[in-house]
Amino acid sequence: MRQIIKKFLPKNRFARSVSVLAGGAAAGQGIVVLSSPLLTRLYSPEDFGLLAVYASLLMTLGVVASLRYQLAIPLPEDDQEAANVVILSLLVVLGMSILSLIAVFFFRVQIAHLVSSPSLSNYLWLLPPGLFLLGTYQVFNYWALRVKAFTAIARTKLAQSISMVVVQIGGYAIGPVSLLIGQIAGQAAGSGSLGAIAIRRRWQVFRNVNVKDVTASAKRYRRFPIFSTWAGAFNSAGTQLPPLLFAALFNPAAAGLYMLAHRVLSMPMTLVGRAVGQVFFSTGAEASRNGNLGKLVSTLHNRLSQIAMPPALFLFITGPDIFALVFGEDWRMAGEAARWLSPMLYVQFIVAPLSQVNLILEKQIHGLVLQGILFVARIAGIVSAWILTENFITAVIFYGLGSFLGYTVFLLFIVYLSGLKISSALKPSLKNLPVSILLVIPVLLSRMLGDITILFNLSCVASFLLISLFYFHLFEHHEYTAI
Repeated sequence: MRQIIKKFLPKNRFARSVSVLAGGAAAGQGIVVLSSPLLTRLYSPEDFGLLAVYASLLMTLGVVASLRYQLAIPLPEDDQEAANVVILSLLVVLGMSILSLIAVFFFRVQIAHLVSSPSLSNYLWLLPPGLFLLGTYQVFNYWALRVKAFTAIARTKLAQSISMVVVQIGGYAIGPVSLLIGQIAGQAAGSGSLGAIAIRRRWQVFRNVNVKDVTASAKRYRRFPIFSTWAGAFNSAGTQLPPLLFAALFNPAAAGLYMLAHRVLSMPMTLVGRAVGQVFFSTGAEASRNGNLGKLVSTLHNRLSQIAMPPALFLFITGPDIFALVFGEDWRMAGEAARWLSPMLYVQFIVAPLSQVNLILEKQIHGLVLQGILFVARIAGIVSAWILTENFITAVIFYGLGSFLGYTVFLLFIVYLSGLKISSALKPSLKNLPVSILLVIPVLLSRMLGDITILFNLSCVASFLLISLFYFHLFEHHEYTAI
């Protein structure tokens, strides 16, 4: 089976590494997506709202768990210096986890009321261990990226999804706490195997770590906690705060509807982008030194646009009906939210991996400013919609529009930093739009002919087959693998 799989992997090292990471993530996210119809029948929107608030808190804190020192692990040429950064990162994770434990012990009720989820106070004790396990995984994940253990990382992605789904389904009888424990299990799974790679392969360098060298590493890479931490915090807050705001400004059920929409859309749309970003981070520095960074950015931009645009258009047209069919009629509004989030996620899919340019060129302060602009645009969209209309879908529309504009500004700046013409930022989207429209023509025609269920179902199948054939041709084409 291993030999058969290898035959289908690209020969180009960059594309091959992306395929391995994306394949592991795709298998894992496939399990999550397939389990969603069952979970939505076991748990209520209110239960998902509780999970949404907890996950938002965990992921927001997780971004700063090691003060972003883990981002520096792949950068040193010397393994000893990298090992120093690993130990530094783990110590910071431990310290942050202890601080969160103190905060939860004294202020759990106040925290729960602050996010308009009083019932969460009974479960906030899960936050410190969740933060520690998440932070530990992130540290060892970047060591695995350093040693190019992409297959091991891919296996952990699968293990994470299986762990989360098994716990959430198997623990249904004890209530919504199973959703939260499953979230922790999913984030932490694989930490042991990645940690074993670090210890087993580089045991000697870790034995030589000392306080003086760790302190020197903290000083050498201080730009990461000073700038990248805040940039990461803005990025995570812009993603994780919406469920909190929807729960606070509307109701917990609104947070659950948003979470399902974002979960279903973002997981398939970003798994390839995240894999590309991780590999791009480890190869982009070399491309920059050789003067090829602009060419690499341009090629990746076009490929990511080709991948993301067809499903984004499909979901914009069919979102409410698809969600009602798959998850039940009670979740139709989540499909309406998904419709208006799809343009944002299209641009996010492109920008997320290319944003590594800021780290490669050591432009952390620029990344901080751009993330700040994006954060303000997102939060302003939700709050302004609440003030003007107090309507959940309008708030989603404003949030999606603000995010779309913020990511567009981000993309323009990345193109500029890479030495490309600003006009090239729009060319991939304009080039790929006509082909994408052709792929979704069946569902467009069915919508024009009226609300006929059988016709709509057949048109969805037809567009799905067309998109699948397009992907098959895209990935089979030799030029695609020559990134």
